[in-house]
Amino acid sequence: MWFCTACGADSPKWAGKCPACGAWNTMVEEKVGPATPSAVPLSAKGRATPRTVNDIETVDEPRIHMPSEELNRVLGGGLVKGSIVLLGGEPGIGKSTLVLQNLLSIRNRRILYVSGEESATQLKLRADRIGRGSDNVYIVCETSLENIFRHIEEVEPEILVVDSIQTIATETLDSSAGSVGQVRECAAYLLKFAKESGVPVLLIGHINKEGALAGPKVLEHIVDAVLQFEGDRQYMYRLLRAIKNRFGNTSETGIYEMVQRGLREVTNPSEMLVSHSGEELSGVAVGVTLEGIRPFLIEIQALVSSAAYGTPQRSVTGFDSKRVNMLLAVLEKRVGFKLGAKDVFLNIAGGIKVNDPALDLAVIAAILSSNVDMAIPRGWCMAGEVGLTGEIRPVTRIEQRVNEAQKLGMTDMLIPEGNLKGFDTSKLTIRLHEVAKVSDAFRTLFAEV
Repeated sequence: MWFCTACGADSPKWAGKCPACGAWNTMVEEKVGPATPSAVPLSAKGRATPRTVNDIETVDEPRIHMPSEELNRVLGGGLVKGSIVLLGGEPGIGKSTLVLQNLLSIRNRRILYVSGEESATQLKLRADRIGRGSDNVYIVCETSLENIFRHIEEVEPEILVVDSIQTIATETLDSSAGSVGQVRECAAYLLKFAKESGVPVLLIGHINKEGALAGPKVLEHIVDAVLQFEGDRQYMYRLLRAIKNRFGNTSETGIYEMVQRGLREVTNPSEMLVSHSGEELSGVAVGVTLEGIRPFLIEIQALVSSAAYGTPQRSVTGFDSKRVNMLLAVLEKRVGFKLGAKDVFLNIAGGIKVNDPALDLAVIAAILSSNVDMAIPRGWCMAGEVGLTGEIRPVTRIEQRVNEAQKLGMTDMLIPEGNLKGFDTSKLTIRLHEVAKVSDAFRTLFAEV
């Protein structure tokens, strides 16, 4: 049979385009044998009875509090008993480190860590590097699902970790580990175990070259929560996002810093991402962005110079390059700055990637500051979306952005005109400057220069 690696659909023959999801070149061949009875020791605990909505009692889901507050925030308050959570990310980004250092800090629960990729010695070396030991965390290196359930019967864990789901295989299928059928069946067995026993299961998964979680899309539908751990390995910051969460908000984001002894929580990312040097330099602007529902300040650096070659360069790091090209066109058409024959380099400090449209105003301010070689005064920050006609459009959650800027000691902030409706500004110490067009913003910014 031919299976689609994107959605898991099957077909009796190869097709260039998946007939179910429409993805191209995703059909892979797998050997399908006769169905055999499952050797996994699972038993149902009776049938469920239908009840009306009014008869169902609402109770708070019991949660296991994790040692990392950033992880608790993304999970929605902790690990729900009987839930199954999938954690994905690039190789070497720190998925196993994040899970292991949390498990080693839990003292009152029996934990089983199943590793299908690394040896027990490698995990011990990682635990030594983190600087933590534990007598209640059991490690076993196993890739057979049937043997894993035998270890579960022996240890009787209160938390189960499988690293990673792509390495686990069941004897009921003839295909190799990591195939569409194996990933789907193993995840379904582990889901049944979690729901029947009440033991939370943490699955660690790979991602493909497009950045999506590897394996069929049905894997994301099986689990209760999908967390993505991302960041540039050349930098020290890591972002933990919730793509799906049945027990919490998917807008929460956790921020970590990779250090020698593991991952350190970053409780105030604004202080880390904004430089505090006393020297004022051109081409630097501070924008107020949102990562989920969490506001923080970020430094945007731009460099505009005369093109040394015939074709001007456009180099963007950490921001959408197509949006930067659009903003450059707005500057040339609506404001009158001729940047078509100049090189433009843009960088988001700290190595993180942001896609918030509210950073448009800060991006344009940094570009023009470098172009005219005039530094933006210290203590100024901004938030605003720039439209194609040169107007500055309102942004979401302006109250949180303003409060974060004030907390970090900013003195002045540029905001879109009319964005403060219903917001009490009487107790604010930061000065707010409302601007309607890009030209008004630059006159306000460079009035004192």
